[in-house]
Amino acid sequence: MLRRWPILAALALSAATALATGGTTAMASVSPPAVTPSVVDPGGVAHLIGPASDVTGVIPQEESTNWAGYADTAGKYTSVSASWTQPAGTCSGGDQYASFWIGIDGYSSSTAEQTGTAVDCVGKTAEYYAWYEMYPGPAETYSNTVEAGDHFTATVTWLGGGEFSLYIDDSTEGWSQTTDASLGSTPARTSAEVIVEASCCTASGGNLPLTDFGSITFTGSTANGEPIGTPSLDPVEVNMIDSSGNVLVSCSALTNDGENFTCTWHRSK
Repeated sequence: MLRRWPILAALALSAATALATGGTTAMASVSPPAVTPSVVDPGGVAHLIGPASDVTGVIPQEESTNWAGYADTAGKYTSVSASWTQPAGTCSGGDQYASFWIGIDGYSSSTAEQTGTAVDCVGKTAEYYAWYEMYPGPAETYSNTVEAGDHFTATVTWLGGGEFSLYIDDSTEGWSQTTDASLGSTPARTSAEVIVEASCCTASGGNLPLTDFGSITFTGSTANGEPIGTPSLDPVEVNMIDSSGNVLVSCSALTNDGENFTCTWHRSK
């Protein structure tokens, strides 16, 4: 479900009504959000910049303007899974957005089959929800309740052709969703990933300001049933930076035989 923002239209209608009735509209007292996107898309493909210049571990590191986490890049991938606890958003004002997901494709291909959760700041209010997306198709939002602190497990499974099964379970709230969806084309299946993403899009197509989510720990991260850090899967660590090279989100080294890691928020944009 695409989330639309009719704020500017509402302001214009208010002004027109005031003129028609001889009244006045205090336009200066109405503060639009810092960014007014036409849609908010929690998923999508990686916007990679290139290898990090200060690699310290044995796993290669890439920098991206919208992703942070780990991606396996050997292909072909048939499944990916992980668990996490929904982090709380710190909302001090203005609008920010962040999503947390697992998926197949998107690192080096033009499609992504993914499911996860999000926290958006609408002013000082944090809004939480779960979603799935068959990118470049639109994201679809589940209507189930999501709160900070909820424990999630998700799996994306390739069924054959362009068909995928997307599963997400909120064991805290006691609900789960399984969606079988078609991509409409043949997927590359060249990557599988567990990711924090800066949601899209500004009017110019850029990333939206990133919600302060503190940190998030992904556990039990696997691809094709093996730990995401398995050397034969060609894992890559991805860290999120802005256009000036400032770190937005960094991720820890893998632990627990290559299945667990933590990503930490540093700044919004």
